[in-house]
Amino acid sequence: MYNKIAVIAAKRNREAEAKKDLLVKQFGFIDLSQNHKAALDFDLVIAIGGDGLMLHLLHEYEKNPVPIYGINCGTVGFLMNSFNEKNFLENLTKSKIAPLNPLRMKAIDASGKEHTHIAINEVSLLRQTSQIAKIKIEVNGQERISCLAADGVLVSTAAGSTAYNFSVGGPIIPLGAEILALTPISPFRPRKWHGALLPANSEIRFEMLESEIRPTSASADSIEVRDVREVIVCEDTSLTFKILFDANHSLEERIIKEQFQN
Repeated sequence: MYNKIAVIAAKRNREAEAKKDLLVKQFGFIDLSQNHKAALDFDLVIAIGGDGLMLHLLHEYEKNPVPIYGINCGTVGFLMNSFNEKNFLENLTKSKIAPLNPLRMKAIDASGKEHTHIAINEVSLLRQTSQIAKIKIEVNGQERISCLAADGVLVSTAAGSTAYNFSVGGPIIPLGAEILALTPISPFRPRKWHGALLPANSEIRFEMLESEIRPTSASADSIEVRDVREVIVCEDTSLTFKILFDANHSLEERIIKEQFQN
């Protein structure tokens, strides 16, 4: 069992705030919103809200990946657990860690400045204006598409494959498959290209063509860089996040189950 446990609720979410207050009162957990200690002071953080809160905390604790147990009070809650007050401590004690390696995005903007960010779900490139984006794609130094004309393109992890990737027609990837999804967003040319599955250790390079008249942004989850000229994406195996899931409802099971939804 974890000794030092902190809890935080999504802002402006009354249900999440009520559950946080309950856990603080009943179990003596530390209210993280009232305590500004660094995450390294805790063995575990309980996040009450939705997937947005989970992603926010993972980014916030990037330099110290403290284990996080999520309780769903949001819309989707794919990365969260259901709340059962009666069996809460038992579920928490029996929860299993799902280790996740993020993507590392290196983007060069129009001024030549380099931006480096991580992404737990996906790195996405999107056109900034009505002009379609034109993007050259290289994988491990080899040109694969000389010119993708599309609204954009994304690279998704297995954990993120059920999110934006799936909504634009990308495949759902089982956790542990060590595969990344490369998925176009509203492609115009090449007409028959619908994306690719790549080994997780691949390095993917995107070069923006005609970037002066076709500006493109690059986002690592919700962190956006505008007017990019070049973007390189690869898996960062030096960084491992730890998300806890109830023993009977693992992330791997959720990803499999998602593929059989109507």
